[in-house]
Amino acid sequence: MIRALALTACLASSAASAQQAQTGGMDHKLHMQMMSAQPAGASVPTEPGQGAFAAIQEIVAILEADPHTDWSKVDIDALRAHLVDMTAVTLAADVKSEPLAGGTRFLVTGSGAVQASVRRMVKAHATTMNGVDDWRFDASDIDGGASLTVWPPAKDVAKLRGLGFFGLIALGMHHQRHHLMIARGENPHL
Repeated sequence: MIRALALTACLASSAASAQQAQTGGMDHKLHMQMMSAQPAGASVPTEPGQGAFAAIQEIVAILEADPHTDWSKVDIDALRAHLVDMTAVTLAADVKSEPLAGGTRFLVTGSGAVQASVRRMVKAHATTMNGVDDWRFDASDIDGGASLTVWPPAKDVAKLRGLGFFGLIALGMHHQRHHLMIARGENPHL
């Protein structure tokens, strides 16, 4: 049995290599056949290889499973653009913070495309989170990016300082719902 499986895998691999050489790319049909032919109990990777790809894959699976999905409104490209903004801000933005009485002002800047990503993300986050749990948010454009001024309730001032800008934009666990709304062609920032 093991030899038969090994032989099948070798033949499938050879066929896949031949197909790839002919087409210059991956044969997805053959790949899916090979994946479904794995023996029971075999380990199958679960990580799709990249975070933005994983987020898109998860949203597509949700949309496919929902019989009420209006495919004429679905916009996965908009979701991808948002994920690009998230990556740019998280990995390439520069942040300076200024303590204020009862709050903090974050000056978030970047060059090139990062500047536009900063402005979109900061404004969207301020709109989404303003008023949640009595936190107040105000965003505005500045030279090179955006400022985000945050006033938490008095009991959460230390929390704000501990979170800093990047913890703050992750606050609220709204991102997953928000990604689904973007993919469905809805505006989650109203």
